[in-house]
Amino acid sequence: MTDKYIVDTHALVWSLAGDKKLGSKVKAAMDNPNSELVLPVIALAEAVDIVRKGRTKIPDAATLLNDVFADARFEIYPLTVEILLESENALVVPEIHDRLITATALSLEKQGFQVAVLTKDSDIIASKLVEIIW
Repeated sequence: MTDKYIVDTHALVWSLAGDKKLGSKVKAAMDNPNSELVLPVIALAEAVDIVRKGRTKIPDAATLLNDVFADARFEIYPLTVEILLESENALVVPEIHDRLITATALSLEKQGFQVAVLTKDSDIIASKLVEIIW
């Protein structure tokens, strides 16, 4: 049983935008009022960048941030030295942002939590380092 869901950038953006590309299992987790959603700050930064570049229906970064901050289920998780060090165990994930998201999940697992990453990212999936929900 999953204690916490680690929210990847696409899952966040597509959920907030109501995009049909969002996986049905991710939608269920994101819509569940009891879900504990861990949002790595690196994923939030990527989401803000996507919005600023106009690659989503979300009108502006302030709207995205307000939606996230207004949802008490989100725990915005900082990038720590511990996560940076944990990312060394996830080198199979080539892109640094995705590696840090994976490392966040690994770090929480080491703390005793059952986690799953809400992602469609093929490199995170292929790594087989963490449980995936899409």
